[in-house]
Amino acid sequence: MSLLNIDQKKCKQDGLCAADCPMGIIRFAGKGSYPEISPESEALCIRCGHCVAVCPHSALEHTDVSWSAIDKELVISPAQAEQFLRSRRSVRQFKDKPVERPVMQQLIEIARYAPTGSNSQLVEWVVQNDPKRLHAIAGQVIDWMRSLLQTPGSAVMPYHHLLVKAWDAGIDTVLRSAPCLVIAIAPGPVPYRMVDLTLALSYLELAAPKYGLGTCWAGLLQGAMLADPSLKETVGIPMDYPFHFPMMIGYAKVNYYRLPERQAPKIHWQ
Repeated sequence: MSLLNIDQKKCKQDGLCAADCPMGIIRFAGKGSYPEISPESEALCIRCGHCVAVCPHSALEHTDVSWSAIDKELVISPAQAEQFLRSRRSVRQFKDKPVERPVMQQLIEIARYAPTGSNSQLVEWVVQNDPKRLHAIAGQVIDWMRSLLQTPGSAVMPYHHLLVKAWDAGIDTVLRSAPCLVIAIAPGPVPYRMVDLTLALSYLELAAPKYGLGTCWAGLLQGAMLADPSLKETVGIPMDYPFHFPMMIGYAKVNYYRLPERQAPKIHWQ
């Protein structure tokens, strides 16, 4: 059975599916013929769905790719897209309220549509939502910083002593007392897995505000995990997963009403 099923009554023989196939394995001989994948090429198909998505006539079905139609009523304008992206903020103040599992499930379902290299779809997720455990994780990061400060010649950042001092005063500046931590992880050995999970987290954080949630990339925890792999075990990341990045998430305690400017882009036209 071929991967492609062509409805010959709908197919206009325009070759769009063949031209858009990233792997170039769809054969199309021109008018009078129909697109097909040869049996010897089927193993090269990455199941990306481009062939299905690009056909304006719904004439093509892929046996391994399901799909839904784009709702034109939900398409946003350029101005809406610009404001949506510009209004993204890093949230560091969270309500003392847990993030419900169905909400996190929905956000991760959205994030799975982020692009991945060769459509590998190898990004996995670890969700920590126990406040006591999150406090312990933040404390372990502080312990790591404290050891750096006490070791001559260590790579100490200028703000480390301030973070330790704040912690000792009862202020969590590592995870900001967030009620939930979500970590995107990916196996090796291909380095672009880090790009895959970064894109997935970006999708998640862009969707989160529409659910009343705020997010912040947990760079302090990431740095500590890279320096002290034992922290990965505490967080729940398998030791054989080299690529990871954590993100704080919770119901935002604050709202934002303005769009701060950024520096003009430096563009090197070639």
